Amino acid sequence: MRLACPALLFALPALLVAQRPAPVHYDVSFPNAVHHEATVTVEFTGVPAGTLALRMSRSSPGRYALHEFAKNVYAVRAVDGEGKALRIARPNPHQWNVSTAGGTVRVSYVLFGDRVDGTYAGISTAYTHLNMPATFMWARGFESRPISVTFHPLPGWRVATQLAPSADSLTFTAPHLQYFMDSPTMLGPLLVRSWTVASQGRTTQFRVALRHEGTDAEADAFTDGAKRIVHEAEGVWSELPAFDYGQYTFLAAYLPWARGDGMEHRNSTSLTAPASLGANTVGLLGTVSHEFFHAWNVERMRPKSIEPFDFTEANPSQELWLAEGFTSYYGPLVMTRARLTTVPSFIHSIGANADDVVNAPGRRWFSAVEMSEQAPFVDAAASVDPQNKENTFVSYYSWGAAIALGLDLALRARADTLSLDTFMRAMWSDFGRPQVNFNPAKPYRVDDARRVLGRVAGDTAWANDFFARFVTGRDVPDYAALAARAGVVVHKAHAGQAWIGDSRLRLQGTDVTVASAVQQGSPLYDAGVERDDRMAQLDGAPVRSAAQVDSIVASHRPGDRIPLVFFSRSGTTQTVLTLAENPHIEFVLGEDAGQPPTAAQLAFRQRWLASTRKD
Repeated sequence: MRLACPALLFALPALLVAQRPAPVHYDVSFPNAVHHEATVTVEFTGVPAGTLALRMSRSSPGRYALHEFAKNVYAVRAVDGEGKALRIARPNPHQWNVSTAGGTVRVSYVLFGDRVDGTYAGISTAYTHLNMPATFMWARGFESRPISVTFHPLPGWRVATQLAPSADSLTFTAPHLQYFMDSPTMLGPLLVRSWTVASQGRTTQFRVALRHEGTDAEADAFTDGAKRIVHEAEGVWSELPAFDYGQYTFLAAYLPWARGDGMEHRNSTSLTAPASLGANTVGLLGTVSHEFFHAWNVERMRPKSIEPFDFTEANPSQELWLAEGFTSYYGPLVMTRARLTTVPSFIHSIGANADDVVNAPGRRWFSAVEMSEQAPFVDAAASVDPQNKENTFVSYYSWGAAIALGLDLALRARADTLSLDTFMRAMWSDFGRPQVNFNPAKPYRVDDARRVLGRVAGDTAWANDFFARFVTGRDVPDYAALAARAGVVVHKAHAGQAWIGDSRLRLQGTDVTVASAVQQGSPLYDAGVERDDRMAQLDGAPVRSAAQVDSIVASHRPGDRIPLVFFSRSGTTQTVLTLAENPHIEFVLGEDAGQPPTAAQLAFRQRWLASTRKD
């Protein structure tokens, strides 16, 4: 159910208007932007007598770990409607309790922000990027109230946001806190490009709001790529979402001081990178493709575990293998179907991803569902203690993409009319398209996805087995057999070559040191070598460089046993290193591997990788 637009509010009966709670209003200015500060004020009306509990968020939509945004807030003041100072207490690091007799409470504070990305606030005289949870205090009990915010930009700045515009060009509104917090905002000398798309009887205005140091021609090429991505992504789902207020905005900042990030939102996406458009247009469009796909998958078709989003805690989810991982599969696929990247490059990239998952030691410990639950530990979460994630964790992005690849090819093998697109459209119909008050009417769980797959495939037992093996289990699909139908060869990338593991070796002074985790199951691991150990001798020769180690290993065959001497915390160790065959796999087009594809294989590949659009 969509809220009435502002123009219609005046037509409501006076009684209904009187009963509507007054909006929470924010005011943002930048008197000290040169030192990365913004001044924020917020006014709450109709506050009951007692304690007004003000919070800074600890997490942010699209992120699943804690980020403790209160650390960048200071100079907090509170006054009543008469301007009289109110007492503030701090019950915890994230909360300010204001004692009030009721009525109006105005709060002001200074926010420091010097990180341009999708999670934090980046404030300067050149450009400002605001992620709302990192910027705005909110009050318990006021979460359902409408919100308005007025920005006071520096001279020459423009404002770009998914928030609803008002009669005042610098004031924007949101129906409630959940929507407001999901609405990043850019301010600066922005270059704006726009176009309209008609879909399912609706017209959507797409906008690229860009801050970069390149040329207008580069901006035009980037915009053209975004148009093609929108067009091809629509083909996957057979429709565009009903974007709120008829707009979708790509908020893009490609600046030397920006950090690489992409963050999806309901009607916009934050895109930041230190790269320039001229140097890496295709790479930056790859992030556009991933994040725009989220407009369906996770912004409207949302896991129950993150709906509604909890701004006070970490937000774990069992479904990120689908929400993030399937999106990671479709991002490159949409780029290929839109002919922004080539088929060989797509085949190479999905092969590299499959290799990462197939050879990941972490699969022995957790399933894709269980890996998803670990997002609060790995999603830009900071820790200073050493961890063993290299051996116990597989990214839900990578594993989910590998599951998506296997499921897409497996469905296509069952019938020409089936594909992962078919499954996603069915999920969209059940859990994405129905929306209520700017939120999904029916968020999904893992078992819902399993049941939808059984319905789409027409085989519940097969769907149950797929989930048991590859989603809640720890197995991987038979990629060689599945990809062969598309004339793609899956084989060992370094067949017959000796291998000791993938640990990085680094020369420190005169010592060659193990500079990364030692992979479980590798010859180095089995020999007892650990991170920070120093290699002294290998195969009887003093070790002088990492290249020398590679050369010695390359001179042997798998199964050979060679002596190793290394220094560890417990002293000098002499052992024998048993070399293994390099396990890494790669995907190669049959025609490039000396196996020309048949007509049937080429037809299968065409159905898989060609544009889904008929226009």
